[in-house]
Amino acid sequence: MSSKPFRFKQFEIYQDKCAMKVGTDGVLLGALAGEGGDFKKILEIGLGTGVVSLMLAQRFEQAKIEGVEIDQEAWKQAEENANRSPWADRISFRLADFKDFAPIREEKFDLIVSNPPYFSNHLKSPDSKRNLAIHNDSLAFEELLDGVRSLLSEQGELWLILPEYEMKVFKAMAEKSQLFNCKSIIIKNKNKGRVFRYISFFSKSKGDYSEIEVNIKDDQGVYSEWYKKILSPFLIIF
Repeated sequence: MSSKPFRFKQFEIYQDKCAMKVGTDGVLLGALAGEGGDFKKILEIGLGTGVVSLMLAQRFEQAKIEGVEIDQEAWKQAEENANRSPWADRISFRLADFKDFAPIREEKFDLIVSNPPYFSNHLKSPDSKRNLAIHNDSLAFEELLDGVRSLLSEQGELWLILPEYEMKVFKAMAEKSQLFNCKSIIIKNKNKGRVFRYISFFSKSKGDYSEIEVNIKDDQGVYSEWYKKILSPFLIIF
């Protein structure tokens, strides 16, 4: 391989064949999804480089992790990244459209994670692979929810990351599908800045809702203690 990998403390990610590179969304989801839980069967919907699944494999040492990816080049690269990791024996990735994958799976998952495509009315780029990764033509929220409902165990958790408006839309649609928002982590770049992303978890049981607001950086532009704490097990800069 000629490209240089993105190096983490316990694994590395090659991303030259993948439209969506390692970014803040992915590492935040990988570090936070399922926090406080103990999961044995995990599914990632939409792999990209596979970074989220590898972070989850590092965090949940007993978990078997599956992933499904529609783009062949991304799937191939994610699989190569997983096979080079210390957790190759616990990870399996499938090349498939999630809309086809969900109906044929009988086994349930106790944690499902996704960084789903969400652009629906934006101008598309000339890069068809990037369009596939970020535009929801290939996987609309309704289709994502239908599949998750059938694959999530009764006590299972769905975690995903989205911008603020798209998360509000998803939350309303999820409630109609009897998936309830239990917690949201509201992430800002800085304390006085706009909301960068929501990370939210949903379950089949309606319980008390909680939310916290956190910042990636402080007002001086230095990484916050919260950000360093959640990513210090992974990023070599901390």
